[in-house]
Amino acid sequence: MERPSEREYEVKADPSLQRELLDLAEVDAELARVAHRRRNLPELAEIEGIEKTLRDKRDALVNAQTSASDLEREVTRQEREVESVRVRADRDRKLMESGSAGAKQLTELEHELETLSRRQQVLEDDQLELMERREAADIEVQRAAAEVDKAEQDLEDAVTRRDEVLADLNATQARRDADRAALVPKFPEALLKTYNRVREQRGIGAGLLRSRQCGACKLELDRSQLSDIKNAAEDDVITCENCGAILVRTGESGL
Repeated sequence: MERPSEREYEVKADPSLQRELLDLAEVDAELARVAHRRRNLPELAEIEGIEKTLRDKRDALVNAQTSASDLEREVTRQEREVESVRVRADRDRKLMESGSAGAKQLTELEHELETLSRRQQVLEDDQLELMERREAADIEVQRAAAEVDKAEQDLEDAVTRRDEVLADLNATQARRDADRAALVPKFPEALLKTYNRVREQRGIGAGLLRSRQCGACKLELDRSQLSDIKNAAEDDVITCENCGAILVRTGESGL
């Protein structure tokens, strides 16, 4: 069986470079938080909800405007019909007053005037009802338009908040991308390859070994691995048996 002191590690790197992996891990962790927050901004769900509400409100406004327009046409038609009856009644009265109509015609004119009067009353009652409905429809149009205005303002406010948050995230990402670009060239290819492989699989590529605990997965190492680590050379690159992250040793490791 292989003794702990004889164990060979595939990757080696200067201890100071291994410690700088913690800086890279911190940068990558913040970049991951930025990416996660960008994908899960509450403002995105809020905007989606408001956009749906706005579509519904706009549909309601169009329906209200259509109803009001239909009633306006109906009122106009009714007004023309009432006016037509009035004109006919005025003509009959003038004919009766002219004295040119015979007795039979006068009787017919009187009967027609009575009929026209009843007809006019019915039309005017219908017209009044239509005007009341049109007034109610106009009020509904105003209410629906106000709701559209409010939804549009809510959307504008939410978009502004989203853009402000995105601007902050973009600034953080740009700063951290620059930090990463400055750090990466410091590491040898083998060390960086190991780090990136674990980071892509687990999300964290390196963690500080502190008091038997892996700083990446927060789990304690068993005594067997701790024994191996104590006997490893300073330039050996050690990985956590639990999560695979590179274990960075410092004075806090308690070895």
